[in-house]
Amino acid sequence: MAWIKTIKLSEADPKLLEAMQKAREPYPIEYATPVFPVEDSASGIVASHTLIPDALYHSFAAFGALMSPDLPLQRRQHEMIATMVSVTNRCWY
Repeated sequence: MAWIKTIKLSEADPKLLEAMQKAREPYPIEYATPVFPVEDSASGIVASHTLIPDALYHSFAAFGALMSPDLPLQRRQHEMIATMVSVTNRCWY
């Protein structure tokens, strides 16, 4: 895995903190608690976007919108699609 510069939460400016908070708003409640919490940092894939807060917001808010309960698919169907995309892309998360 490539190493890239990330910004720790304790060093984040208000724009980055707001982008992170707003990106999480549309997520299902089950996503509120990290599976692998990281001290003073966002989790890996989120942390990789900390240099560009606008990209972080749009990337992760898009997933939240795709998981919306207002869409015609049921939650388990959303999760199955997300799982298959990860498997297809050989992602471990």
